[in-house]
Amino acid sequence: MVDVVIIGGGVVGCMIARELSRYQLKTVLLEKEDDVASGTSKANSAIVHAGYDPKPGTLKAKLNVRGNPLFDKICSELDVPFKRIGSLVVSLTEEEDRVLEELLERGKKNGVPGLKIINREELLKMEPNVNKKARAALYAPTAGIICPYELTIALAENACQNGVEIKLNSKVVGIKVVNNGELAVMTPTETIHTRYVINAAGLYADEISKMAGAEEYRITPRKGEYLLFDKRFGNIVNRIIFPTPSKISKGILVCPTVDGNFFIGPNSNDVTEKDDVAVTPEGIEEIIKGAQKLVPELPLNHVITSFAGLRAVSDTDDFIIGASKKVRGFINVGGIQSPGLSAAPAIAEMVLEILKEEGLSLKEKRDYNPERPRVYKFRQMNNEERRELIRKNPAYGRVICRCETVTEGEIIDAIRRPVGARSLDAVKRRTRAGMGRCQGGFCSPRVIEILSRELGISPLEITKCGCGSEILKGRTKEFIETGGVVDAK
Repeated sequence: MVDVVIIGGGVVGCMIARELSRYQLKTVLLEKEDDVASGTSKANSAIVHAGYDPKPGTLKAKLNVRGNPLFDKICSELDVPFKRIGSLVVSLTEEEDRVLEELLERGKKNGVPGLKIINREELLKMEPNVNKKARAALYAPTAGIICPYELTIALAENACQNGVEIKLNSKVVGIKVVNNGELAVMTPTETIHTRYVINAAGLYADEISKMAGAEEYRITPRKGEYLLFDKRFGNIVNRIIFPTPSKISKGILVCPTVDGNFFIGPNSNDVTEKDDVAVTPEGIEEIIKGAQKLVPELPLNHVITSFAGLRAVSDTDDFIIGASKKVRGFINVGGIQSPGLSAAPAIAEMVLEILKEEGLSLKEKRDYNPERPRVYKFRQMNNEERRELIRKNPAYGRVICRCETVTEGEIIDAIRRPVGARSLDAVKRRTRAGMGRCQGGFCSPRVIEILSRELGISPLEITKCGCGSEILKGRTKEFIETGGVVDAK
């Protein structure tokens, strides 16, 4: 019997888990994939929005504006990079000028600080590569950029460090009300009895709610495609550059990353399948044309990868957060599309208040530790720091990923940490090994070797992203199984 079960290991589920870890509770987080941050939290625009875009009075508006200023402290405690670089919404026509005025007024109603409209001269001084036909821009200095999967992993680690049990590869297949109003949450391997269930299942939140007999709503997956550029061109813009938004999207943007690249995207297309993350030729063409309206001279021959992510769009067009009126102890946290990342800290606060109202006693721990142990990033150190680290652990002196300067010591640490890496993609998200220009062409075999050694399993069992994605197959598998003796035929 546990106090709280959280379903979903995305940024919202892990933010809630960390908040609950402050208290004397037995909390379990269930994630159906082999790692946290395996859904929307690994593929989005990585922006902490200022909060001028959501409609006033909505949960999106309230929680975005509340969540934004909380990131500085959270990221400092968790050793996660966060840059408050500001954003610009660019107008190219007289009609779009009026949209800027509307956004300014909306932002003021939402309580967003520092908003102002700047003219063309100011804009081009701030961003020389922006379209010279630009007329004006809405400047929001409180917007920022972050790495969403690094944040999610850090939240999970800190929650685990403070007593939350995180169970991966644990798909929820059933939820029932049992004796005395308890809830039984079933996975393929176990049944967990709990007093409260928090449904933070992202794209599948509607299915989980229906499974529990709680409120029924509909989540539509909305796909966005992206192109990521080499770090050589990471300073093509200094801030987040938006077009004027549409009713369904903030538009195709041009944006730096915290790691020194820049990207363009996303487009916005509703799809039927909740696992459709295919990048299409039509989508690439669409995002290039959209981005070129903002920054005409894009180095298109220096794209290093493309990817797509899915947003969980509810039929209410707002976040769905609240205790079920049909199933006691069941709390929905659904429809968390943009600005869900920005709102995540405030969503966690709101869920705690709902739990209190539902009767959960929250007694603070005396030994709660909000700080995650430091993550050593060799590429960011000076030579003196590097020498000292290598003196303590020679594994930090062996570079495995040349593009991103990731060492063996960093990879070993990523595997051994709480909620440690168990796949190639999990190592990539924690260390950036494989995220450079060659996209893992050089380092992947070495990472597989380290994973095999550290986990004590055969290289044939190492996966890209969980069961069914084994990397070594065909002739390579035959070569290993035979000890290098393969029939040439």
